[in-house]
Amino acid sequence: MISIDDPDLRVVVWSYDDTEAASAALARATDWNPDDPAVLRHHLALPGDVVDTAAAVLAQDDWILRPGGRADELSVSGLTPLVALRVQQLDALHCSQETSRMAGLAQRHGGETFGWDALQRGPG
Repeated sequence: MISIDDPDLRVVVWSYDDTEAASAALARATDWNPDDPAVLRHHLALPGDVVDTAAAVLAQDDWILRPGGRADELSVSGLTPLVALRVQQLDALHCSQETSRMAGLAQRHGGETFGWDALQRGPG
């Protein structure tokens, strides 16, 4: 099993375009191994006063919410850049479901989403 803090993790698949299907992202991912667990990361930004609430909601399904992610790189004004992380087997259906869930969470709390990526251990 892997951990979200495993230092050997590297990005193997990503989809930062809301219009791209998870199945298309996974199909173009040459380094992704569907048999191995992955750390799925959803990038979002939320108002600071709802971060604890969102973290509690996500924790019910083993998601961990941390500062950082793509929103930090994009300099989103007035929102706290965050990344939601969870170890899981990666497939198109579950990726799509979680993407929809994160979008709903962000919308309900006045935030935005910025796509997802997944990490697995590098060769070696």
